[in-house]
Amino acid sequence: MGNPLLFFTSPIGISAMLGWILAQVIKLPVGYIRTKKWDWSLLINAGGMPSSHSSLMSAVSTAIGLSQGWDSPLFILAVSITGIVIYDATGVRRQAGYHAERINHILRSFVTEHKIADSNWTELREIIGHSPAEAIAGTLLGIAIAFVVWLLMK
Repeated sequence: MGNPLLFFTSPIGISAMLGWILAQVIKLPVGYIRTKKWDWSLLINAGGMPSSHSSLMSAVSTAIGLSQGWDSPLFILAVSITGIVIYDATGVRRQAGYHAERINHILRSFVTEHKIADSNWTELREIIGHSPAEAIAGTLLGIAIAFVVWLLMK
């Protein structure tokens, strides 16, 4: 078993961390531009521009391709998992957000019509998935990060 701290010296590990961290940090100014308010919860929340899931996974996949070769079984596995993660973020999780939006609307109307008490429910989080543009931006960010890390470390 190797030294776990070596993760922080690996181009693949560094690409992974930066892919996630930079995508989450970029969400702050993007959110501000959209709402004119600083929303610090964007640093830890899922959803938003760019997709940190897409950025993390594409950074890892690209770094593995650079390190192990574009035809290596590990790269092919990484790309396959990346595809599943991005599909899930733009498909299943996005649909769950739409469902939450509809459920919240229904429950708000029940409260307005006094069919349920205000304190009997908590709104569901509506933004948990990604639009295709958010996923593409995250993917491109992750790929760029991996190439920059690779060039700086080699």
